[in-house]
Amino acid sequence: MGVKAYFLTWTTYGTWLPGNLRGWVDRHRTHGEVVEPPDPKREAAARQAMMGEPAVLDQKLREIASSAMVETAAYCGWTVHAMDVRSNHVHVVVTAADRPPGDVMRMLKVYASRAMNRIAPGHNGRWWTCQGSKRNLFTDDAVAAAVRYVRNQDTAWMKE
Repeated sequence: MGVKAYFLTWTTYGTWLPGNLRGWVDRHRTHGEVVEPPDPKREAAARQAMMGEPAVLDQKLREIASSAMVETAAYCGWTVHAMDVRSNHVHVVVTAADRPPGDVMRMLKVYASRAMNRIAPGHNGRWWTCQGSKRNLFTDDAVAAAVRYVRNQDTAWMKE
């Protein structure tokens, strides 16, 4: 059975650092997305290493990012099942059979960044974290559950 869709999630730059009190994911782990416990020293070190201010998206930037990502997906022939661009993170459920999830995420980030840079030229250009969560969805039920989560923040499916 092949992948039906991807559930992609990423944060805006500097808004959810390694060591954060809410928990965090070590991107160097090879399998799974284990939520790590808070680590104030690690968070302070990550904040010190930042190359600019955290990127918090206002309503206008959220709309521009969303439009750019929908346009990109349409141009690439992908299907966006659900999308939610928040002030500090993004969720996308997308079918893109021709590309791996990392490529899809990268392209969505790039085109959203370009669009936002046009209206926020004073910004440092760092809108997103480097990586993000890439879940493969193998069934129609999994796609429907991810869509429900994005639209309603319903976390029940994550425990299945």
